[in-house]
This record gives sequence, structure tokens and C-alpha cells, in this order.
Amino acid sequence: MSSSPTSFVQAVLLVSLATLLLILSLGSSAEAGGAPLSSEAQEYLQAHNEARAAVGVGPLEWSEALANASGRLVRYQRNRMSCQFANLTNFRYGANQLWAGGGPETPRMAVEKWVEEKQYYSHADNTCAPNHTCGVYTQVVWRKSLQLGCAQATCLKKVQTSITICLYNPPGNYVGESPY
Repeated sequence: MSSSPTSFVQAVLLVSLATLLLILSLGSSAEAGGAPLSSEAQEYLQAHNEARAAVGVGPLEWSEALANASGRLVRYQRNRMSCQFANLTNFRYGANQLWAGGGPETPRMAVEKWVEEKQYYSHADNTCAPNHTCGVYTQVVWRKSLQLGCAQATCLKKVQTSITICLYNPPGNYVGESPY
């Protein structure tokens, strides 16, 4: 029994297609880390990416490594530092922090607090209005930052308070450099 050249080519194409589909499906689940993002991670990421899109900056990607690092930081600040801001001078990542009274902030609320500084920032001359700060806003929209990880902890000794920290990689806020 001989097979025709046409059926041999069809068989090779079918096997090639099946192999390609298998490789693509494995690549997607490995890329996604095999697990979907938590609702909090999605909310932090969406709020950041909306602010970035508003000024024409590409989206951030969620980093579990940065989320874990920010989680360790907020727990340390809660457990050892009475929920004070972390000293992040010379830190290897960009960072934003928020201390909130009146109960925990949602991820979106935390990011919106940082983005409120936009009203004081002038992109035309890369300055901030006198007597205001813009650094947390410019870190949110820093074009060269590509990854994000955030965490929040409820403070132990201060009733109805929380601390939120987001980390960015690569860091931003270089003096004299425009964020976008």
C-alpha cells in the first residue's frame, strides 16, 4: 500500500499545525504565570494604566516579584515602624507610598490620590507648581517604568489606618528628565 505525495504533505502540515498550537498554548499559560491576577492586582494595574493612557504612555505589567517586595515593606512598616513611611532613599525601584486614615483605601483610591498631583504638574516645562509636589504622579506615568507591584497593610496601633506601597521597575523621577 503506497501513500500519495498529497496525503503525506497533508499529514505533515496537520502535525506541524498541532505542534504550533501546543507551543502557543504552553507559551500563553507560562507567560501569565499559570494563575490569573488577584482582583486587587488588577485594580492597581488598571488605575495606573488609565492614568498612563491619558498622557500617551504605554501600560505597565504586573510583577509578582515587585508585589512580594512591596508586601514585605508594608508588613515591616506596620510591624516595626508603627506604619510610618519607608525610607526608600537610594532604593533600587521607584516607589509611591500612601498612608490613609479612615480605613483601608481601595487600590484605585490609592492610585487616584497619587494622580491628583497631575493638576500641579506642567509637562510643557517639566515643573511642579510652587508649594506643591508632583513626584508621586510623575512616577505613576513615568514612561520608562514597565513593571508594577503593590501591597497594602492595615496598621496595628493606629485605628482605621493603612499603608500602601507600589514599586516600579525601572525606577523613575530622575531630576531634569521628563516623565513622558
